[in-house]
Amino acid sequence: MCLILLSWQPKEPQRLVILANRDEFFDRPTLQADFWHDMPDILAGRDKKAGGTWLGVDKRGRFAAITNYRSPLDMNAGGTSRGSLPVKFLGSEETAMSYLDQVSKQKADYAGFNLLVFDGNDLCYYSNRSDKNPVALSPGVYGLSNSLLNTSWPKVDTGRSELRNRIDTSDEPSPDWLDIMADSSQAADKELPDTGVGYDLEKRLSARCIVMEGYGTRSSTFVSIGQTESAQIQFVEKTIVPAGLNPDTVSFRLV
Repeated sequence: MCLILLSWQPKEPQRLVILANRDEFFDRPTLQADFWHDMPDILAGRDKKAGGTWLGVDKRGRFAAITNYRSPLDMNAGGTSRGSLPVKFLGSEETAMSYLDQVSKQKADYAGFNLLVFDGNDLCYYSNRSDKNPVALSPGVYGLSNSLLNTSWPKVDTGRSELRNRIDTSDEPSPDWLDIMADSSQAADKELPDTGVGYDLEKRLSARCIVMEGYGTRSSTFVSIGQTESAQIQFVEKTIVPAGLNPDTVSFRLV
């Protein structure tokens, strides 16, 4: 998962809204979002290689998502799959903060990551590449890519702005908002971050929807977690690669 935009408004009926793109190598085996046969309360896509996920919810209204922290020096750090972190949270009874406190004590076991977890009450964030402790997020619109939360990368800044505009001008969140994540335009040279991967790759990775040979945005996900009677959770995953997958979009409503 390489770009997450979210609106956290705990006093609103649609309290948590997430738009997310998963960027990955095309040959990495993956299952579409569904309820897991071995953990039937979890709804998420699944990485078949390591068994974890990049984003998921459970029937209790919990949410977890992870992004990698981009640094060439960090590629081979840690030996435990980062995709296991959302799964462990969704399968636990821990509060968001207590879970992240535990994770922070084991941070050396993992390559660089950013982790968001929501326990139904609190939305919390932690990165093992930050010197800060886990934090409970205040209301607001946030963006997370492959650096720390709200790092001012072009796709993070423009994505946050567009999501904020949708929130302000719409009656309720919609999966149609995934059009925000479909923008494949690249950042201007002067706005590119420097993460040590070189100009050409930095340029390609600057788009919200990454289009490359063998690697790029494989799926986009919309999640809304609210307090309405019609649906506590709406979850929509749209597959971009492989093209032509039938169905290319899966949708779930949990009351």
